[in-house]
Amino acid sequence: MHSNGPALTQDTVRAALRDVIGPELGFNIVDLGLVYDIAIEDGIVDVRMTMTTPGCPAQDYIVNGVERRLAQHEGTTGIFVDVVWDPPWSPDLMSALAKAHFRIGGHRRRK
Repeated sequence: MHSNGPALTQDTVRAALRDVIGPELGFNIVDLGLVYDIAIEDGIVDVRMTMTTPGCPAQDYIVNGVERRLAQHEGTTGIFVDVVWDPPWSPDLMSALAKAHFRIGGHRRRK
């Protein structure tokens, strides 16, 4: 379950999760605002996240992507992904980078 890399922290887990791409939108789950919380205790990573809609057809794909990516992270001894629906996802949760990419809320993508 391990490879060499940075220490297991909320920031390094969040950075690793940027490698997980939502297949429908083609953008990473962190900047899409799908990751609500990350807790780490004794190498066990608990990710609380959501999907863009209940019944999202990509839910299993995304959860499996989270598990696969975190299994590669140094120091990870267990992974739990809790998909929640409260609060519901909205585009307001997206990062400025994602909003610019999708041209939401007056953000414009730079060329």
